Amino acid sequence: MKKLLAVLIGVCLVFVFVWERVDMVRLGYHIERLKHEKILLERERDELRVKVATLSAPDRIAKVAADKFGMTLPQPGQVVMVQSGPAEWSGASRQASEVRLAKADVPGGRR
Repeated sequence: MKKLLAVLIGVCLVFVFVWERVDMVRLGYHIERLKHEKILLERERDELRVKVATLSAPDRIAKVAADKFGMTLPQPGQVVMVQSGPAEWSGASRQASEVRLAKADVPGGRR
């Protein structure tokens, strides 16, 4: 009976040892798959950063604004400076806030 119990315990230990090794191999494959996925995601991130830099370039935005939307830079005289109030209203500690407006090229100057 003791011999059978010893063999049974030995077989259980072998199964535990084999299971542990198989699990280690499985985890190793999983780690390698995750490393490969990480590399792919880093490449995609770098490509997206390049794309963002390309799309947000000021020259490209100006070209798209001109070609697609017909926008142009304001000509001299089209920009009007507007103050929020007379300088004496603003007080010594505050400065008058200024707003820049662009006039449209419509006869009379306003729409």
